[in-house]
Amino acid sequence: MTDDNDTRPHLPLGLAQRGYAGVIQHLSAKDAGSALPDIELESRLIELGFVEGARVEILHEGIVGRDPIAVRVDNITIAVRRREAMAVIVA
Repeated sequence: MTDDNDTRPHLPLGLAQRGYAGVIQHLSAKDAGSALPDIELESRLIELGFVEGARVEILHEGIVGRDPIAVRVDNITIAVRRREAMAVIVA
């Protein structure tokens, strides 16, 4: 049995547009550009539910600079800045 996400390109959630739906592959805070230390950013994202295998969908984008974004992670909706969402790799 093959995973549908193996054929989809992996990209940072922060680059995705409104309406995008995918599955979290892993977290990679190293190149996110956040003011937070990498380990703290990853810990906060995990606490919010951004875990490997979770389904995500971008529901809304802010008016100014399309930031922040409203993301449904499994069954909850979370607002997150795009620069922090750059640490969430999805497919």
